[in-house]
Amino acid sequence: MKGFGEFPNLIPITTGMHLQSIKEKMQSFRTEIENPAVENDIIDLERKIRLFREGKIDDDKFRSLRLARGVYGQRQHGVQMIRIKLPYGKMTFRQWRRISDVSDKYSTGNLHLTTRQDIQIHFVSLDKSPELWAELEKDDVTLREACGNTVRNVTASVSAGVDPNEPFDITPYAHTTFEYFLRNPICQEMGRKFKVSFSNTDEDTALSYMHDLGFIPKIKDEKRGFKILIGGGLGAQPRLADIAYEFLPTEEVIPFMEAVLRVFDRHGERNSRNKARMKFLLEKIGFEEVMRLVEEEKLSLKSKVYPIEGTTDAEVFPTQISTQTVSESDQNHYDEWLNTNVVAQKQAGYHGVYVRVPLGNIGSETSRQLSDKLEGFVGDDVRVTINQSLFLRNVPTVNLPHVFNSLNAHYLAEAGANSLHKITSCPGTDTCNLAISDSTHVTVALESVLRDEFPELVNDSDIKIKISGCMNSCGQHGMAQIGFHGSSMRAKDRRVMPALQVLLGGGTIGNGEGRIADKVIKIPSKQGPEVLRHVLSDYEQNRTEGEYFNDYYDRREGKIYFYDLLKPLADIVDAPENFFVDWGQEGQFATEIGVGECAGVIIDLIGTLFLESDEKIELAKEAFAAEKWADAIYHAYSSQVNTAKALLLDRDVRCNTQHKVIADMDDVYAKEFGGNVQEQILAIRKNEPSKDFATDYIATAVEFLRKSREVRGSEVV
Repeated sequence: MKGFGEFPNLIPITTGMHLQSIKEKMQSFRTEIENPAVENDIIDLERKIRLFREGKIDDDKFRSLRLARGVYGQRQHGVQMIRIKLPYGKMTFRQWRRISDVSDKYSTGNLHLTTRQDIQIHFVSLDKSPELWAELEKDDVTLREACGNTVRNVTASVSAGVDPNEPFDITPYAHTTFEYFLRNPICQEMGRKFKVSFSNTDEDTALSYMHDLGFIPKIKDEKRGFKILIGGGLGAQPRLADIAYEFLPTEEVIPFMEAVLRVFDRHGERNSRNKARMKFLLEKIGFEEVMRLVEEEKLSLKSKVYPIEGTTDAEVFPTQISTQTVSESDQNHYDEWLNTNVVAQKQAGYHGVYVRVPLGNIGSETSRQLSDKLEGFVGDDVRVTINQSLFLRNVPTVNLPHVFNSLNAHYLAEAGANSLHKITSCPGTDTCNLAISDSTHVTVALESVLRDEFPELVNDSDIKIKISGCMNSCGQHGMAQIGFHGSSMRAKDRRVMPALQVLLGGGTIGNGEGRIADKVIKIPSKQGPEVLRHVLSDYEQNRTEGEYFNDYYDRREGKIYFYDLLKPLADIVDAPENFFVDWGQEGQFATEIGVGECAGVIIDLIGTLFLESDEKIELAKEAFAAEKWADAIYHAYSSQVNTAKALLLDRDVRCNTQHKVIADMDDVYAKEFGGNVQEQILAIRKNEPSKDFATDYIATAVEFLRKSREVRGSEVV
């Protein structure tokens, strides 16, 4: 990836300069963007940027606003990473070209494929982000809620709809989930992010056990449903999910999710971001209490059942047949590619093709050329995989040589797309604020070891190698058979060297079960390749016939054996000078950790909270006018919570959950409000979302805000 210094044209407009209004740009886009909500989103982002530049929005508050719109701060000062939200990783060729064009125009011409099936582009000027978003929306590509304290991208097995072993196609359920919760008022400003996945078989390729909510399809009495997992997560404190239901009918999935999100919004931690995930709420109050609270929310739900059409979108078939063949010189390469990267679909005569993308980075020009070569010869449905590659669908057998030749021309036909030869890695210190040490250049070094010294393992899909730049596990190292995360070590002379924490023994078991990798030992980063040599050589030499890596790991007594095996590599007494220089760098290593933005921030500015209460009231009125009673009620609820929080902060009372905010109002402001605030606000749980209740509840929120301003005004005076 190019460095920031190579892109001076991307330095943003300085504070105080006037921005060109996006409204003018929107006039030319309106024929192509027909959704008023999208238009309002983009105009609102431009307005918030102007207010921020003018010093009218606090920096922390602005950060939370832009994050919910996919605009994320980078390690490099003054530029942004833009995260593009692709539900379950799907894009058409037209969308792929659009993203490529946008990357050329506003970024560096690189598309980074993520483990959440998103696409990220980097080094973007903040002031250009609304215009960039408008360009993407021409082809129905969104940034909305790709970051921030929201329901993040809904991930799913890329083979959904074409897998011969799936009970049914989960794609419609994943897509409905994406649509239902996008812009949904219940999940716009939660304590932290919320992640959802849909696997299409018991193989659990979407990793349900490490998600806030994970779904695995089941058939019971000829009826479709899902096994549901709740409260999983990786990060610095990984947790395996609990089973919420062994089977829940499909029409009850959306109502259950909505109830869970309402509980998380109200009871989830809001002050300590390190404790603000669903997994910590389960640890704090227990699984049974969470499920009881979920049941308590059901009366207030918008829909008690939500039927989803179980149709498939897999029938996007190509229109052209190729007569290409593979050259004799490429025949062995082609055969190996067929063996490792191509799978038979349940649609007879069609195949899925995995495209191995190094480091998850693919250029915009390469993307355009591939789109031109492949469109019409494969289905118009390209999916980003969780190991940062691509999956092509509905490829006729006769077209496989054409696909191979097209990929091979761009060095993208390497075998082992799903084997240990394809290492998953987050961007690390290339762009991320939280990264401690390099994760990308060391990945290149590790893949060289695999290619040159362990070529036979290109067929081994049992072992997954994953690397993150820090303990937060964006590279999913916490569930890898062999994992690494960035760290640091201090030598006797007090100098700091880049390090890697080695983790072993993680992985997917299946049907919602997984293993969290053990932290085994910390070693200098430059010893990473040696760790791989030691571990794989030991495994190859001592395993029994057909023994999987984790079975071997357990038989060898796990972390104790491998700690002893790797301990010599951790010796830094006489560390050479190059150990103090990170991979891909020239100068001496120093830890430079910035402020993380994955989860947004908590804003406790009283005036801002009152203004937000005003905004929520207006949103409630708009939803009411559209006869969206449940949405109107929830906006009014959020207004009252913000108002109550503002008053408590005015008396220096800080609460870590919405539930605590509501309860403390009756103690702190008993004289002013008669001890009725909790009953007033929580009426949302005791009433159906009807027009009459929405009318009364909005009126209550308006009056509560008016009186609260009056109370605060009298105290200030």
